[in-house]
Amino acid sequence: MTNRTAGIHHITAFARNPQENVDFYSGVLGLRLIKKTINFDNPHTYHLYFGDQAGMPGTIITFFPYPHARQGRVGGGQVGVTTFVIPQGAMTYWEERLALLGVNATNTERFGETYLQFSDPDGLRLELVERQEGAAAASTKGGIPAAMAIKGFGGAVLYSVDHASTMRTLEQVLGFVKVGEDANYARFQSTAELGNRVDVPLRDMEWGASGAGTVHHIAWRARDDQDHEQWRNIAIENGFKATPIVDRNYFKALYFRENGGILFEIATDPPGFARDEEPEKLGEKLMLPEWFEGQREEIEANLLPVTTVAPY
Repeated sequence: MTNRTAGIHHITAFARNPQENVDFYSGVLGLRLIKKTINFDNPHTYHLYFGDQAGMPGTIITFFPYPHARQGRVGGGQVGVTTFVIPQGAMTYWEERLALLGVNATNTERFGETYLQFSDPDGLRLELVERQEGAAAASTKGGIPAAMAIKGFGGAVLYSVDHASTMRTLEQVLGFVKVGEDANYARFQSTAELGNRVDVPLRDMEWGASGAGTVHHIAWRARDDQDHEQWRNIAIENGFKATPIVDRNYFKALYFRENGGILFEIATDPPGFARDEEPEKLGEKLMLPEWFEGQREEIEANLLPVTTVAPY
C-alpha cells in the first residue's frame, strides 16, 4: 500500500427542509453555504454544501434535502457522529451559544478530549472539539467571532457492522495510522490538519436505516486525477466493487462500500467550488452543471425557495 489519503474530503447527509438546513448550518454553526446546486443523480433535489470561506477539502458537509424523507435511524453502516474543530478556548462560547439558540448539548470525553455533542434539526449527530490544528476561520456567518468559529472537520466516528474489517480498510487501504485505543474506541489518523482523525467503536453496531438525520457517505481525499485513478485500482485490488469515476463538477468521485457497511467515496481536491462562481459569490444562486442547464426552468420549479440570509 503506497497511497495515503490526507483525510476527509466531505461528508454527505440527508435532511428534510432546505431552508431549515441553511438556517442551522449557516445561522447557528456559522458555516458558509458555498454551493447551492442539485443532486446530479436526482436533479429535482437540492445538493447544499457548507464549509469554510473557500470550501476547502476537510471543511465540507453537504446535504440532500428531501422534504418528505422518512426519519432515519443512526447505526451500523454509517458515520455515526461528525466532528467539527473549534479553536482552543472556544468551548464555553459554544456551550452558551447553543443553549441560547435552544440546541440541547451534552459533554463527553474520548481520548482525553472533551466533546460537546448535539444534533441538527433532523437528528444528525454532531460534536465540537477544541484543537490547535487548522487555520482560523477567515470569516463567519451568524455573527460568530472568527476567534471562536468552526475551522472544519476534526474527523468522524464510524459505526460499523464489522468493526475489525472497517479498521483494516482504514489502515491497509486508505493509509490511516492507528494511534491509540481507549476503553471503547480505536483512533486512526491521517496527514491533513483538518478531517484527520477517525474513531471506530470497538464493537459491531446494529444496522442503521437511511433517512433524514443520517449520513449517506463519507468522502476521502485524492490529490488529483492521476492519484484518483490509483485509488480506484487500489480499491479493486482489495476486493471492493468500485464504481467508475464520475464527474461531480467540483471534484471527481468514485464509490465503494467497505465491509463494515459504510459507503466510502474517494474525491479529488481539484477543481474546487470556484470553477463556476466568483469566490466572493459562492452559494448565492442555484448552479447547474452544463448538462442540466437546458432543464433549468423545470428544475427550479420543483425546488423549494431558499434564502441564504441566516436569521442569527
